Amino acid sequence: MASNPAATCQANGDSKPGGVPAARRSCGHRSESESDAGPTSKSLARLCSRDDGERRAALEELSQGVLQCLDLDRHGSGRLSKQTLLHLLRLSRSCPLQEVRERAVELLRTAQEQGVEVPRALASGPSAFIPAKEILKGGPNQDVLIESFLSLGRVDHISMVMAMHPAYLCCFLKTQHALLEMDGPLPRHWRHYIAVMAAARHHCSYLVQQHSAGFLEAGGEESWLSGLEHAPAKLRSLQTLNKLLAHRPWLITQQHIQLADGAVEVEVLMKRMVELQQQQEEEECTQEEMVTRFERERSESIPTAVVRGAPPDLVLRLVEEPEFRYEDFAPRGEQSPPTMRAQDYSWEDHGFSLLNRLLPDMGQLLDEKFQIVCNLTYHRMAMHEGVDTHSLRKALWNYIHCLYGIRYDDYDYGSVNVLLERSLKVFVKTMACHPEQTTARIYHSFWRHFRHSEKVHANLIVMEARLQAALLYILRAITHYMR
Repeated sequence: MASNPAATCQANGDSKPGGVPAARRSCGHRSESESDAGPTSKSLARLCSRDDGERRAALEELSQGVLQCLDLDRHGSGRLSKQTLLHLLRLSRSCPLQEVRERAVELLRTAQEQGVEVPRALASGPSAFIPAKEILKGGPNQDVLIESFLSLGRVDHISMVMAMHPAYLCCFLKTQHALLEMDGPLPRHWRHYIAVMAAARHHCSYLVQQHSAGFLEAGGEESWLSGLEHAPAKLRSLQTLNKLLAHRPWLITQQHIQLADGAVEVEVLMKRMVELQQQQEEEECTQEEMVTRFERERSESIPTAVVRGAPPDLVLRLVEEPEFRYEDFAPRGEQSPPTMRAQDYSWEDHGFSLLNRLLPDMGQLLDEKFQIVCNLTYHRMAMHEGVDTHSLRKALWNYIHCLYGIRYDDYDYGSVNVLLERSLKVFVKTMACHPEQTTARIYHSFWRHFRHSEKVHANLIVMEARLQAALLYILRAITHYMR
Protein backbone atom coordinates (compact mmCIF):
# COMPACT_ATOMS: atom_id res chain seq x y z
CA MET A 1 0.00 0.00 0.00
CA ALA A 2 1.45 3.37 -0.98
CA SER A 3 2.27 5.85 1.76
CA ASN A 4 -0.13 8.34 0.22
CA PRO A 5 -3.50 6.54 0.14
CA ALA A 6 -5.21 9.49 -1.49
CA ALA A 7 -3.02 9.00 -4.54
CA THR A 8 -3.76 5.32 -4.85
CA CYS A 9 -7.34 5.00 -3.61
CA GLN A 10 -9.48 8.09 -4.14
CA ALA A 11 -12.61 6.22 -3.16
CA ASN A 12 -14.75 9.28 -2.63
CA GLY A 13 -12.67 12.26 -3.66
CA ASP A 14 -12.69 15.20 -1.24
CA SER A 15 -16.40 15.12 -0.54
CA LYS A 16 -17.35 15.67 3.07
CA PRO A 17 -19.42 13.21 5.01
CA GLY A 18 -23.15 13.53 5.09
CA GLY A 19 -23.81 10.86 7.67
CA VAL A 20 -24.70 13.28 10.46
CA PRO A 21 -27.66 15.00 8.78
CA ALA A 22 -28.75 11.66 7.34
CA ALA A 23 -28.77 10.12 10.79
CA ARG A 24 -30.73 13.07 12.14
CA ARG A 25 -33.39 12.73 9.48
CA SER A 26 -33.71 8.99 9.70
CA CYS A 27 -33.83 8.89 13.53
CA GLY A 28 -36.16 11.81 13.96
CA HIS A 29 -33.72 13.96 15.99
CA ARG A 30 -34.18 17.68 16.21
CA SER A 31 -32.39 19.95 13.78
CA GLU A 32 -29.40 22.03 14.90
CA SER A 33 -31.54 25.14 15.24
CA GLU A 34 -33.94 23.28 17.53
CA SER A 35 -31.35 21.45 19.64
CA ASP A 36 -29.49 22.68 22.69
CA ALA A 37 -25.90 23.88 22.60
CA GLY A 38 -23.24 21.40 21.67
CA PRO A 39 -21.15 20.08 18.78
CA THR A 40 -22.58 20.90 15.36
CA SER A 41 -22.57 18.71 12.29
CA LYS A 42 -20.08 21.14 10.76
CA SER A 43 -17.58 20.66 13.57
CA LEU A 44 -18.03 16.89 13.37
CA ALA A 45 -17.48 16.96 9.61
CA ARG A 46 -14.25 18.94 10.04
CA LEU A 47 -12.80 15.94 11.85
CA CYS A 48 -12.49 14.43 8.38
CA SER A 49 -10.37 17.27 7.02
CA ARG A 50 -7.22 16.25 5.20
CA ASP A 51 -5.46 19.17 6.87
CA ASP A 52 -3.91 18.10 10.20
CA GLY A 53 -4.24 21.57 11.71
CA GLU A 54 -7.91 21.91 10.85
CA ARG A 55 -8.58 18.41 12.16
CA ARG A 56 -6.89 19.23 15.49
CA ALA A 57 -8.91 22.45 15.76
CA ALA A 58 -12.11 20.53 15.04
CA LEU A 59 -11.21 17.99 17.71
CA GLU A 60 -10.74 20.75 20.28
CA GLU A 61 -14.01 22.38 19.20
CA LEU A 62 -15.78 19.03 19.59
CA SER A 63 -14.28 18.55 23.05
CA GLN A 64 -15.23 22.02 24.24
CA GLY A 65 -18.76 21.63 22.91
CA VAL A 66 -19.24 18.34 24.73
CA LEU A 67 -17.76 19.66 27.98
CA GLN A 68 -19.96 22.74 27.79
CA CYS A 69 -23.04 20.56 27.46
CA LEU A 70 -21.92 18.56 30.48
CA ASP A 71 -21.38 21.66 32.62
CA LEU A 72 -25.04 22.04 33.57
CA ASP A 73 -24.38 24.92 36.00
CA ARG A 74 -22.79 27.08 33.35
CA HIS A 75 -24.97 29.69 31.66
CA GLY A 76 -25.84 28.77 28.12
CA SER A 77 -24.98 25.13 28.47
CA GLY A 78 -27.30 22.53 27.06
CA ARG A 79 -28.17 18.88 26.99
CA LEU A 80 -25.81 16.53 25.17
CA SER A 81 -27.88 15.14 22.32
CA LYS A 82 -28.26 11.43 21.59
CA GLN A 83 -27.02 12.15 18.07
CA THR A 84 -23.71 13.46 19.43
CA LEU A 85 -23.37 10.54 21.83
CA LEU A 86 -23.88 8.05 19.02
CA HIS A 87 -21.35 9.86 16.85
CA LEU A 88 -18.81 9.81 19.69
CA LEU A 89 -19.46 6.11 20.23
CA ARG A 90 -18.79 5.37 16.57
CA LEU A 91 -15.60 7.44 16.60
CA SER A 92 -14.40 5.71 19.76
CA ARG A 93 -14.76 2.26 18.22
CA SER A 94 -13.93 2.55 14.54
CA CYS A 95 -12.07 5.78 13.77
CA PRO A 96 -8.66 4.81 12.30
CA LEU A 97 -7.14 8.14 13.48
CA GLN A 98 -5.72 7.37 16.92
CA GLU A 99 -6.00 10.91 18.33
CA VAL A 100 -9.67 11.18 17.34
CA ARG A 101 -10.49 7.71 18.65
CA GLU A 102 -8.80 8.29 22.01
CA ARG A 103 -10.45 11.70 22.50
CA ALA A 104 -13.88 10.21 21.77
CA VAL A 105 -13.24 7.50 24.39
CA GLU A 106 -12.22 10.18 26.91
CA LEU A 107 -15.31 12.33 26.24
CA LEU A 108 -17.66 9.38 26.60
CA ARG A 109 -15.99 8.43 29.89
CA THR A 110 -16.40 12.00 31.16
CA ALA A 111 -20.05 12.05 30.12
CA GLN A 112 -20.70 8.79 31.94
CA GLU A 113 -19.03 10.12 35.08
CA GLN A 114 -21.38 13.10 34.91
CA GLY A 115 -24.39 10.78 34.97
CA VAL A 116 -25.16 10.83 31.25
CA GLU A 117 -26.62 7.58 29.93
CA VAL A 118 -24.05 6.63 27.31
CA PRO A 119 -25.28 4.23 24.59
CA ARG A 120 -23.52 0.91 24.21
CA ALA A 121 -22.45 -0.76 21.00
CA LEU A 122 -24.65 -3.64 19.92
CA ALA A 123 -21.63 -5.80 19.04
CA SER A 124 -18.09 -6.26 20.28
CA GLY A 125 -16.59 -5.67 16.85
CA PRO A 126 -17.31 -5.40 13.12
CA SER A 127 -17.73 -9.18 12.71
CA ALA A 128 -19.75 -11.66 14.70
CA PHE A 129 -17.31 -14.38 13.69
CA ILE A 130 -13.84 -12.81 13.81
CA PRO A 131 -12.31 -11.46 17.05
CA ALA A 132 -12.20 -7.65 16.98
CA LYS A 133 -8.49 -7.57 17.91
CA GLU A 134 -7.63 -9.34 14.65
CA ILE A 135 -9.58 -6.85 12.55
CA LEU A 136 -8.76 -3.58 14.28
CA LYS A 137 -5.02 -4.11 14.64
CA GLY A 138 -2.69 -1.68 12.92
CA GLY A 139 -0.73 -2.34 9.77
CA PRO A 140 -0.89 -1.58 6.05
CA ASN A 141 -4.68 -1.72 6.14
CA GLN A 142 -4.77 1.51 8.15
CA ASP A 143 -3.97 3.64 5.10
CA VAL A 144 -7.06 2.59 3.19
CA LEU A 145 -9.23 2.83 6.33
CA ILE A 146 -7.99 6.37 6.97
CA GLU A 147 -8.81 7.25 3.37
CA SER A 148 -12.28 5.81 3.84
CA PHE A 149 -12.79 7.84 7.01
CA LEU A 150 -11.55 11.10 5.48
CA SER A 151 -13.80 10.60 2.46
CA LEU A 152 -16.95 9.20 4.05
CA GLY A 153 -16.77 10.39 7.64
CA ARG A 154 -16.93 6.84 8.94
CA VAL A 155 -15.51 3.38 8.45
CA ASP A 156 -18.27 0.82 8.21
CA HIS A 157 -17.99 -2.74 9.46
CA ILE A 158 -17.76 -4.21 5.98
CA SER A 159 -14.75 -2.04 5.14
CA MET A 160 -13.05 -2.97 8.40
CA VAL A 161 -13.33 -6.68 7.59
CA MET A 162 -12.27 -6.20 3.97
CA ALA A 163 -9.26 -4.18 5.16
CA MET A 164 -7.58 -7.51 5.83
CA HIS A 165 -6.96 -7.32 2.09
CA PRO A 166 -6.17 -3.62 1.40
CA ALA A 167 -5.65 -3.94 -2.35
CA TYR A 168 -9.11 -5.39 -2.76
CA LEU A 169 -10.75 -2.88 -0.41
CA CYS A 170 -9.22 0.01 -2.34
CA CYS A 171 -10.71 -1.30 -5.58
CA PHE A 172 -14.03 -2.10 -3.89
CA LEU A 173 -14.37 1.45 -2.50
CA LYS A 174 -13.62 2.99 -5.89
CA THR A 175 -16.29 0.85 -7.51
CA GLN A 176 -18.83 1.57 -4.76
CA HIS A 177 -18.15 5.29 -5.14
CA ALA A 178 -18.64 5.12 -8.90
CA LEU A 179 -21.88 3.16 -8.48
CA LEU A 180 -23.43 5.28 -5.73
CA GLU A 181 -21.89 8.76 -5.87
CA MET A 182 -20.55 9.64 -9.33
CA ASP A 183 -22.69 11.21 -12.02
CA GLY A 184 -24.81 8.63 -13.79
CA PRO A 185 -28.15 7.92 -15.45
CA LEU A 186 -29.93 7.39 -12.10
CA PRO A 187 -30.32 9.96 -9.30
CA ARG A 188 -28.18 9.24 -6.23
CA HIS A 189 -31.16 8.63 -3.96
CA TRP A 190 -32.58 6.09 -6.44
CA ARG A 191 -29.28 4.21 -6.43
CA HIS A 192 -29.27 3.99 -2.64
CA TYR A 193 -32.91 2.88 -2.65
CA ILE A 194 -32.11 0.09 -5.10
CA ALA A 195 -29.28 -0.96 -2.77
CA VAL A 196 -31.81 -0.98 0.10
CA MET A 197 -34.11 -3.24 -1.94
CA ALA A 198 -31.22 -5.61 -2.73
CA ALA A 199 -30.05 -5.79 0.90
CA ALA A 200 -33.60 -6.36 2.12
CA ARG A 201 -33.89 -9.50 -0.04
CA HIS A 202 -31.28 -11.17 2.17
CA HIS A 203 -32.62 -9.62 5.40
CA CYS A 204 -29.43 -7.60 5.91
CA SER A 205 -30.59 -4.96 8.38
CA TYR A 206 -27.11 -3.43 8.58
CA LEU A 207 -26.93 -2.56 4.88
CA VAL A 208 -30.61 -1.59 4.81
CA GLN A 209 -29.94 1.00 7.50
CA GLN A 210 -26.68 2.16 5.94
CA HIS A 211 -28.16 2.75 2.49
CA SER A 212 -31.35 4.20 4.00
CA ALA A 213 -29.17 6.88 5.57
CA GLY A 214 -27.44 7.43 2.21
CA PHE A 215 -30.84 7.61 0.53
CA LEU A 216 -32.04 10.33 2.92
CA GLU A 217 -28.79 12.26 2.71
CA ALA A 218 -29.09 12.28 -1.11
CA GLY A 219 -32.52 13.89 -0.80
CA GLY A 220 -34.74 10.82 -0.85
CA GLU A 221 -38.32 10.98 0.40
CA GLU A 222 -38.51 9.40 3.85
CA SER A 223 -41.93 7.86 3.15
CA TRP A 224 -40.37 5.52 0.57
CA LEU A 225 -38.62 3.69 3.41
CA SER A 226 -41.91 2.89 5.10
CA GLY A 227 -42.89 0.51 2.29
CA LEU A 228 -42.40 -0.26 -1.39
CA GLU A 229 -45.89 0.97 -2.17
CA HIS A 230 -44.68 4.54 -1.53
CA ALA A 231 -41.83 4.32 -4.06
CA PRO A 232 -42.24 5.32 -7.74
CA ALA A 233 -43.64 2.73 -10.13
CA LYS A 234 -40.29 2.44 -11.97
CA LEU A 235 -38.54 1.36 -8.79
CA ARG A 236 -41.34 -1.02 -7.83
CA SER A 237 -41.07 -2.63 -11.26
CA LEU A 238 -37.53 -3.74 -10.35
CA GLN A 239 -38.87 -6.10 -7.68
CA THR A 240 -39.08 -9.09 -10.00
CA LEU A 241 -35.56 -8.57 -11.29
CA ASN A 242 -34.38 -7.96 -7.73
CA LYS A 243 -35.70 -11.25 -6.40
CA LEU A 244 -34.42 -13.20 -9.42
CA LEU A 245 -30.96 -11.65 -9.20
CA ALA A 246 -30.86 -12.41 -5.49
CA HIS A 247 -32.02 -16.01 -5.66
CA ARG A 248 -32.46 -17.56 -9.13
CA PRO A 249 -30.74 -15.47 -11.82
CA TRP A 250 -30.95 -18.30 -14.37
CA LEU A 251 -34.69 -17.58 -14.68
CA ILE A 252 -34.06 -14.09 -16.10
CA THR A 253 -35.13 -13.66 -19.71
CA GLN A 254 -35.50 -10.77 -22.11
CA GLN A 255 -39.12 -10.58 -21.02
CA HIS A 256 -38.02 -9.46 -17.57
CA ILE A 257 -35.99 -6.66 -19.15
CA GLN A 258 -39.09 -5.65 -21.07
CA LEU A 259 -41.14 -5.75 -17.86
CA ALA A 260 -38.61 -3.35 -16.23
CA ASP A 261 -39.58 -0.69 -19.23
CA GLY A 262 -43.12 -1.18 -17.88
CA ALA A 263 -44.85 -3.07 -20.73
CA VAL A 264 -45.02 -6.51 -22.29
CA GLU A 265 -45.48 -6.61 -26.05
CA VAL A 266 -47.10 -9.52 -27.86
CA GLU A 267 -44.15 -9.66 -30.25
CA VAL A 268 -41.71 -10.26 -27.38
CA LEU A 269 -43.78 -13.14 -26.02
CA MET A 270 -44.13 -14.74 -29.46
CA LYS A 271 -40.41 -14.45 -30.11
CA ARG A 272 -39.66 -16.02 -26.74
CA MET A 273 -41.96 -18.97 -27.52
CA VAL A 274 -40.19 -19.57 -30.86
CA GLU A 275 -36.73 -19.33 -29.29
CA LEU A 276 -37.72 -21.72 -26.53
CA GLN A 277 -38.95 -24.29 -29.05
CA GLN A 278 -35.75 -23.96 -31.10
CA GLN A 279 -33.64 -24.33 -28.00
CA GLN A 280 -35.41 -27.56 -27.06
CA GLU A 281 -34.91 -28.96 -30.55
CA GLU A 282 -31.24 -28.00 -30.77
CA GLU A 283 -30.19 -28.86 -27.23
CA GLU A 284 -27.19 -31.17 -27.20
CA CYS A 285 -26.98 -34.09 -24.82
CA THR A 286 -23.36 -35.08 -24.44
CA GLN A 287 -21.98 -37.95 -22.40
CA GLU A 288 -18.48 -36.58 -22.07
CA GLU A 289 -16.92 -37.01 -18.67
CA MET A 290 -16.34 -33.28 -18.17
CA VAL A 291 -20.06 -32.60 -18.55
CA THR A 292 -20.96 -35.57 -16.38
CA ARG A 293 -18.78 -34.24 -13.57
CA PHE A 294 -20.35 -30.82 -13.86
CA GLU A 295 -23.84 -32.28 -13.63
CA ARG A 296 -22.84 -34.41 -10.66
CA GLU A 297 -21.40 -31.38 -8.89
CA ARG A 298 -24.31 -29.06 -9.39
CA SER A 299 -26.87 -31.70 -8.37
CA GLU A 300 -25.03 -32.59 -5.17
CA SER A 301 -27.21 -32.17 -2.11
CA ILE A 302 -25.56 -29.61 0.18
CA PRO A 303 -27.61 -28.55 3.21
CA THR A 304 -27.76 -24.98 4.44
CA ALA A 305 -28.50 -23.50 7.82
CA VAL A 306 -31.88 -23.83 9.50
CA VAL A 307 -34.21 -20.93 8.83
CA ARG A 308 -33.97 -18.22 11.44
CA GLY A 309 -36.83 -16.20 12.85
CA ALA A 310 -38.76 -13.68 10.81
CA PRO A 311 -36.77 -10.57 9.84
CA PRO A 312 -37.70 -7.23 11.46
CA ASP A 313 -40.41 -5.01 10.02
CA LEU A 314 -37.68 -2.63 8.84
CA VAL A 315 -36.76 -5.28 6.29
CA LEU A 316 -40.10 -6.97 5.59
CA ARG A 317 -41.88 -3.79 4.55
CA LEU A 318 -39.30 -3.34 1.79
CA VAL A 319 -39.66 -6.86 0.33
CA GLU A 320 -42.35 -8.32 -1.87
CA GLU A 321 -42.84 -12.09 -1.82
CA PRO A 322 -40.40 -12.70 1.07
CA GLU A 323 -41.02 -16.41 0.65
CA PHE A 324 -39.27 -16.32 -2.76
CA ARG A 325 -35.83 -17.76 -2.04
CA TYR A 326 -32.92 -19.50 -3.69
CA GLU A 327 -33.60 -23.04 -4.78
CA ASP A 328 -31.07 -25.49 -6.17
CA PHE A 329 -30.37 -24.89 -9.83
CA ALA A 330 -30.77 -28.60 -10.54
CA PRO A 331 -32.66 -30.25 -7.68
CA ARG A 332 -32.72 -34.04 -7.76
CA GLY A 333 -35.69 -35.55 -9.57
CA GLU A 334 -36.66 -32.33 -11.33
CA GLN A 335 -36.16 -31.04 -14.87
CA SER A 336 -32.96 -29.00 -14.99
CA PRO A 337 -33.06 -25.46 -16.41
CA PRO A 338 -30.66 -24.85 -19.31
CA THR A 339 -27.03 -24.45 -18.34
CA MET A 340 -25.20 -21.26 -19.28
CA ARG A 341 -22.07 -22.34 -21.13
CA ALA A 342 -19.22 -19.92 -20.55
CA GLN A 343 -18.14 -19.93 -24.19
CA ASP A 344 -21.64 -18.87 -25.28
CA TYR A 345 -21.82 -15.89 -22.96
CA SER A 346 -18.89 -14.86 -20.80
CA TRP A 347 -17.86 -11.77 -18.90
CA GLU A 348 -14.66 -11.33 -20.90
CA ASP A 349 -16.20 -11.68 -24.37
CA HIS A 350 -19.69 -10.30 -23.89
CA GLY A 351 -20.66 -8.87 -20.51
CA PHE A 352 -17.70 -6.52 -20.11
CA SER A 353 -18.21 -4.66 -23.39
CA LEU A 354 -22.01 -4.45 -23.02
CA LEU A 355 -21.76 -3.00 -19.51
CA ASN A 356 -19.24 -0.42 -20.68
CA ARG A 357 -21.67 0.59 -23.41
CA LEU A 358 -24.54 0.93 -20.97
CA LEU A 359 -22.54 2.67 -18.23
CA PRO A 360 -19.14 3.99 -19.35
CA ASP A 361 -16.17 2.85 -17.25
CA MET A 362 -18.27 0.58 -15.01
CA GLY A 363 -17.21 -2.51 -16.92
CA GLN A 364 -13.58 -1.54 -16.37
CA LEU A 365 -14.11 -0.97 -12.63
CA LEU A 366 -15.88 -4.27 -12.13
CA ASP A 367 -13.34 -6.13 -14.24
CA GLU A 368 -10.54 -4.72 -12.11
CA LYS A 369 -12.35 -5.89 -8.99
CA PHE A 370 -12.87 -9.39 -10.43
CA GLN A 371 -9.22 -9.58 -11.47
CA ILE A 372 -7.91 -8.47 -8.08
CA VAL A 373 -9.95 -10.97 -6.11
CA CYS A 374 -9.15 -13.82 -8.52
CA ASN A 375 -5.41 -13.10 -8.48
CA LEU A 376 -5.15 -12.07 -4.83
CA THR A 377 -2.67 -14.34 -3.07
CA TYR A 378 -0.10 -14.18 -0.31
CA HIS A 379 1.37 -17.56 -1.30
CA ARG A 380 0.44 -19.10 2.02
CA MET A 381 -2.09 -21.51 3.41
CA ALA A 382 -2.68 -21.69 7.17
CA MET A 383 0.78 -22.27 8.65
CA HIS A 384 2.50 -22.99 5.32
CA GLU A 385 4.31 -20.42 3.18
CA GLY A 386 5.26 -20.43 -0.50
CA VAL A 387 2.05 -22.15 -1.58
CA ASP A 388 0.45 -21.75 -5.02
CA THR A 389 -3.27 -21.38 -4.23
CA HIS A 390 -4.43 -20.83 -7.81
CA SER A 391 -6.26 -24.15 -8.14
CA LEU A 392 -8.08 -23.61 -4.82
CA ARG A 393 -9.16 -20.10 -5.74
CA LYS A 394 -10.34 -21.29 -9.15
CA ALA A 395 -12.27 -24.16 -7.58
CA LEU A 396 -14.09 -21.73 -5.26
CA TRP A 397 -14.97 -19.39 -8.15
CA ASN A 398 -16.14 -22.16 -10.48
CA TYR A 399 -18.10 -23.88 -7.71
CA ILE A 400 -20.17 -20.71 -7.17
CA HIS A 401 -20.82 -20.45 -10.92
CA CYS A 402 -21.72 -24.14 -10.90
CA LEU A 403 -24.34 -23.49 -8.19
CA TYR A 404 -25.83 -20.88 -10.51
CA GLY A 405 -25.77 -23.08 -13.59
CA ILE A 406 -22.72 -21.70 -15.40
CA ARG A 407 -20.40 -24.30 -16.93
CA TYR A 408 -16.83 -23.98 -18.27
CA ASP A 409 -16.12 -26.67 -20.84
CA ASP A 410 -12.39 -26.54 -20.20
CA TYR A 411 -12.64 -27.01 -16.41
CA ASP A 412 -12.57 -30.40 -14.71
CA TYR A 413 -15.22 -30.20 -12.00
CA GLY A 414 -13.76 -33.24 -10.37
CA SER A 415 -11.25 -30.77 -8.90
CA VAL A 416 -14.01 -29.18 -6.87
CA ASN A 417 -14.66 -32.35 -4.89
CA VAL A 418 -10.96 -32.89 -4.38
CA LEU A 419 -10.20 -29.36 -3.11
CA LEU A 420 -13.41 -28.27 -1.36
CA GLU A 421 -14.44 -30.42 1.58
CA ARG A 422 -18.08 -30.68 2.50
CA SER A 423 -17.97 -28.23 5.42
CA LEU A 424 -16.47 -25.60 3.11
CA LYS A 425 -19.14 -26.27 0.52
CA VAL A 426 -21.84 -25.80 3.17
CA PHE A 427 -20.35 -22.43 4.13
CA VAL A 428 -19.82 -21.31 0.53
CA LYS A 429 -23.31 -22.30 -0.57
CA THR A 430 -24.89 -20.66 2.46
CA MET A 431 -22.94 -17.45 1.89
CA ALA A 432 -23.78 -17.35 -1.82
CA CYS A 433 -27.39 -18.47 -1.72
CA HIS A 434 -28.70 -17.80 1.80
CA PRO A 435 -26.31 -15.27 3.38
CA GLU A 436 -28.88 -14.31 6.00
CA GLN A 437 -28.69 -17.90 7.32
CA THR A 438 -24.94 -17.89 7.97
CA THR A 439 -24.10 -18.85 11.55
CA ALA A 440 -20.97 -18.89 13.67
CA ARG A 441 -21.11 -22.70 13.69
CA ILE A 442 -20.93 -22.82 9.90
CA TYR A 443 -18.15 -20.24 9.83
CA HIS A 444 -16.01 -22.08 12.38
CA SER A 445 -16.66 -25.55 10.95
CA PHE A 446 -14.42 -25.18 7.87
CA TRP A 447 -10.72 -24.42 7.52
CA ARG A 448 -10.23 -24.69 11.29
CA HIS A 449 -6.50 -24.01 11.07
CA PHE A 450 -6.69 -21.18 8.58
CA ARG A 451 -6.30 -17.50 9.42
CA HIS A 452 -9.42 -15.36 9.61
CA SER A 453 -7.99 -13.28 6.77
CA GLU A 454 -7.94 -16.41 4.61
CA LYS A 455 -11.61 -17.02 5.39
CA VAL A 456 -12.35 -13.40 4.50
CA HIS A 457 -10.46 -13.99 1.24
CA ALA A 458 -12.76 -16.94 0.53
CA ASN A 459 -15.73 -14.68 1.26
CA LEU A 460 -14.47 -12.12 -1.23
CA ILE A 461 -14.17 -14.79 -3.92
CA VAL A 462 -17.67 -16.04 -3.17
CA MET A 463 -19.08 -12.52 -3.25
CA GLU A 464 -17.47 -11.54 -6.55
CA ALA A 465 -18.22 -14.86 -8.25
CA ARG A 466 -21.84 -14.53 -7.14
CA LEU A 467 -21.97 -10.98 -8.47
CA GLN A 468 -20.49 -11.96 -11.82
CA ALA A 469 -22.91 -14.88 -12.16
CA ALA A 470 -25.90 -12.59 -11.66
CA LEU A 471 -24.43 -10.01 -14.06
CA LEU A 472 -23.97 -12.63 -16.76
CA TYR A 473 -27.60 -13.65 -16.64
CA ILE A 474 -29.00 -10.15 -16.67
CA LEU A 475 -26.55 -8.87 -19.30
CA ARG A 476 -27.38 -11.82 -21.52
CA ALA A 477 -31.07 -11.00 -21.17
CA ILE A 478 -30.34 -7.37 -22.08
CA THR A 479 -28.35 -8.54 -25.10
CA HIS A 480 -31.31 -10.60 -26.31
CA TYR A 481 -33.66 -7.69 -25.65
CA MET A 482 -31.54 -5.27 -27.69
CA ARG A 483 -31.44 -7.51 -30.77
